[in-house]
This record gives sequence, C-alpha cells and structure tokens, in this order.
Amino acid sequence: MVEAILIDLFSLPTNSQNNIQRLLHNTLETIEKCSSIHTLCVYVMCCQRQGSERKGEQEFLLPALRGFQSLKRKLEVVCAQTTAAALYTIKQRLDEKDLSIIKVILPNLRKDLMKVYIDHLFTAVYQFEFEDLQVVSDCENLQISEHQHERQTLPSQDVALIQSEIQMYLESLPSLKGELTILRSSLIPDDIFLHGFTTRTGGISYIPTLSSCNLFSSSKRRDPQAVVKENLRRLANAAGFNLEAFHRVKVDHANAVCIMGKSEPDNYDGIVTNQKGVTLAAPGADCIPVLFADPVRRACGAAHSGWKGTLLGVSMATVNAMVSEYGCNLKDILVVLGPSVGPCCYKLPHESAKEFHRIDPKCVRLFDSASPYIDIRRATRILLERGGILPKNIQDDSITDQNLNITFCTACHPDKFYSHFRDGTNFGTQIGFISIKD
Repeated sequence: MVEAILIDLFSLPTNSQNNIQRLLHNTLETIEKCSSIHTLCVYVMCCQRQGSERKGEQEFLLPALRGFQSLKRKLEVVCAQTTAAALYTIKQRLDEKDLSIIKVILPNLRKDLMKVYIDHLFTAVYQFEFEDLQVVSDCENLQISEHQHERQTLPSQDVALIQSEIQMYLESLPSLKGELTILRSSLIPDDIFLHGFTTRTGGISYIPTLSSCNLFSSSKRRDPQAVVKENLRRLANAAGFNLEAFHRVKVDHANAVCIMGKSEPDNYDGIVTNQKGVTLAAPGADCIPVLFADPVRRACGAAHSGWKGTLLGVSMATVNAMVSEYGCNLKDILVVLGPSVGPCCYKLPHESAKEFHRIDPKCVRLFDSASPYIDIRRATRILLERGGILPKNIQDDSITDQNLNITFCTACHPDKFYSHFRDGTNFGTQIGFISIKD
C-alpha cells in the first residue's frame, strides 16, 4: 500500500500557472477521495526561481491547495532551486516518518530523469511507482501496480549532469554532530604512514542510527551511495589521502586477502600493499578494523575482523600475505586494533562461544550461560602472538596508558561510534585506513 505521494511540478513553466493549479487541484482531489482508507503523506515539489522566496511559491499554489482539509496536516510544499535539493528534502521527511512506499505523480517527460535522481538518492529500501500527472482520475491509480513503465536510457551526458548536480548539492550541506574526528595510533610512525580510525562525526548522514559520517551503503540501509561518497570525500580532505586511490575490503566475514596489483578476489576481508599513495581501508561497526604497518619493508595492510573472521584467522592471514609478498619480517610488523565491540557488551550463542573458549578461556565470560560475553580483541591478540607478532607491537584495549587508547567499545559510546549490536539493522559504519606516504 502506498505510504506517501510525491507530486512533481518542478519543470512546469511559470507562464502556465492556471494549468498547474488545475492539475494540482484535480490530483489532490483524487488523493483526498482515497485518504479515508488510509492517511497519505503528500509532497508537492516545485521550483524556487532565482531571487524568489519559498513563501511566494506557496502562495502561487494556494488556490489549488485550499479546501483539502483532510490532507492539510499531511500535505507539504517543497520548493528548491534544483531537483536534487527538493528530492533530498522530501527524502528527509520520508525517513523521519519511516516511509518507504512512494507513488510519484509527474509529467511523462520527467519520468526517466526522476528515476536517475532516485537511483542516486535512494536505496533498495524504498519502492517507487510512477504515474503520469495528466491521467490521475481514480482511486485505483493510487495502488501499487504490477505493471512497470518500460525504462528508457538517458544519454550519458544527461546522467553526468544529474550526478554533478547531486554532488554539488551534497557538498553544500553542513557537517552534522561536530567536526570530523580521526583517531590515530602512536604505534604507527607518521613519517612513513598515513593512517587513522574514523568516528561518527563530521558527515552529512542525518538518519539517527547513521548520523553523521556513515561510510557504507547497502540495499538494506537508507543511506545512498551518493551520501557515503560525500562523507568519504570529506574524510579524504581531512586526512589527506587521494580518493582516487582508495580501496576498501569487500567483506565476506572470512579470511581471504587481496594483494594490491594482483587479481582481485570477489570477496576478501584483508588487503595489503607496498605501493605508495594507495589507501587501504577496513570497515567496522562492532567488528574490528585492524591496521598493519611494516616501517622496515614499507608495506601495510588492513583487515576486517568480526567474530567469524577472528576465528578464521583473518589478521594472521593478512600478516602472512605481507611476509610472503613483500618479504616482511614478523618482528617488524605493527598491528593496531581499532574501535570495536568490547567484552563488556558483546554476546554470542554458547555454541559459537565454545570456539573462543578453545583459543583461551579468558576470551569468554559466563561461559555456562546461553549467551556468554566474548572478547574478540583478546582472541585476535592471542592468535597474532601465536603467529609470531611481538606483544609490544600490538596495540589494543590492553595498553596500560589509557590516554593512548583508541580501541574503544563501539557499543558503549553512541556519541562517538556506530554499533550494529546496539543500533540494529540500519546501522552506520566507521573505517580504519592506512597508506604509505609518497
């Protein structure tokens, strides 16, 4: 069932005001007839001309808006100078109300353009149905139809213009929740490596569980790739790395490792390089973003280590790749564990907990319970030390000087970090990143 309706008047010429008012009135009349069945949120999108005020635009539409009392509280006119700005504002309204099924009523000539905007500003969480503005005449048109309009391919230059418009608009938005903050380890020499772990501040993501510097988009979350790309651009500017040479692991919760410059696996949780200026990154939102640096052989790596990857030894797999590919010596490799869920908060079913208990009983608390507490950091450290990494070359939450601590519990610090364990399925993601300086 449709939850919201978007009426697109953006491209209609101002010299046909009477026609626009008539079209809008007829459309709203149809919507009102159906609103007794279920309450619909209605958004009217129109162009705010250069030099005009929002109030003036609404006054022009007032004759068509009068009389629709049942829609009054659910009806909003959104005026902006670009389609990107108007549509993104409407997306915010939809997200505030957790609405996902939207009917778009618009001129037929706008349909293919609108679909490109939607592809870039929304994700698969949302469902869209399109209807011609001129043919809305009965309640049936407000039901989701199985018939989909055949999609036409826009010329590549038109798509590029839309992408540029979206990018310019997103770049103009203010940062939320304060300035962008990067945590850095004192263990990794900053004269050789550029590195850091992000927090959740300084981006433009506005959905509470994603706000504000979310760095991952998926079909199950409401943050589109365009927003994540803008957050990443701001991070690259703040940190000083080249976004064109940025490589993030393709998470599979396993132990495969990608060697930069060689054939890339379909999925991998570790990545290594000895190329200067190439930034490697691993995500984390409870799982551990692990960074590796060898200042002698000048090589580095990053790994994503969740509970499955930890048990499969993804960190040592990354170390072994550095040894075999770049001739690194185990005693020279430095390892830093980033913000991740701590043993204070993280639980797993008893069967999974057994695997950690086998690594070391100290990795499990309340072992006899149905869901024991698990210390994936301790397990990671133990496996690294058993693999030959020197204890002094590992930085995690066991360091004695807490002023140097960067391995915070993500679940315990909602103001600083995202947490899947804490926030549920629509969670945000931070990253750890590292590169060899030119």
